[in-house]
Amino acid sequence: MHDLFHWLARRSLRTLHVWGGWAGWLAYALSPSYRRRLKANTALAGLSGADRRASIAEAGRLVFELPHLWLRPAEQPITDPLRWEGAELIEQQLGRPGGLLLLTPHMGSFEMAGQAVAERFGARQPVTVLYRPARQSWLREMEETARARPGMATAPANLAGVRQMIRALRRGETVGLLPDQVPPDGQGVWAPFFGKPAYTMTLAARLAQQTGAAVLGVWCERLPRGAGYVVRVSPLSTPLPQPGPDDAALQLAAATAINRSMEALILAHPGQYLWGYHRYKRPRSVAVA
Repeated sequence: MHDLFHWLARRSLRTLHVWGGWAGWLAYALSPSYRRRLKANTALAGLSGADRRASIAEAGRLVFELPHLWLRPAEQPITDPLRWEGAELIEQQLGRPGGLLLLTPHMGSFEMAGQAVAERFGARQPVTVLYRPARQSWLREMEETARARPGMATAPANLAGVRQMIRALRRGETVGLLPDQVPPDGQGVWAPFFGKPAYTMTLAARLAQQTGAAVLGVWCERLPRGAGYVVRVSPLSTPLPQPGPDDAALQLAAATAINRSMEALILAHPGQYLWGYHRYKRPRSVAVA
């Protein structure tokens, strides 16, 4: 697999996206559980047939572009056409006390989003991104190497990683994470996501509450036919609630607000969301709401 990754990395982005589109449909055809989950999730969100079909191909492109993104030399700038919409929102927060928290759903090229933010802003304000290490040792080693880039650090999804992100924000730096990632037992609340209860992390809101960080939404659109990417930055459509005496109620309200903001981002370009992600799974020992 290591050699295959390196071989794929030498192919053009357009070629990888063509092959990835085919692979997305192949995975959809061969996996009944994946097919059922994707159909159920897109039905909840009220997607059109065209958007559902687009998401199947985009999921494959997400996988096939990884060698291209991961194996680019750390010192080599992004050479794919890349443009920004809303970069001034990040500019306005640079150097602000409390740092900046960037929230990205499982949408578009979230690997490229992190690299793009680090390349453009990392020299002035370093970026720390939360990630869940792969189970396979060869893949874990590759992704750790790929994400070690100038201006960007990585934090594992554990207690040490949480402390690392809090320290980064208190230094006035930037932290990025995927708030629609299902958290471990005891680290989430059941909050609505497209009208259905989903176990939702409290980490994103707690980081903002503990540090006073500004919060923005960001995602990276994958353009057709390997034409590059667009990084889109926007305020949260639903602001986080103000702290109150009832912490449990606060965390539920905050998780609900973040889910609504992620829904707004997703529905603007639903064909690029990873609808096959097991968003509604129940972690062990967690009671269903």
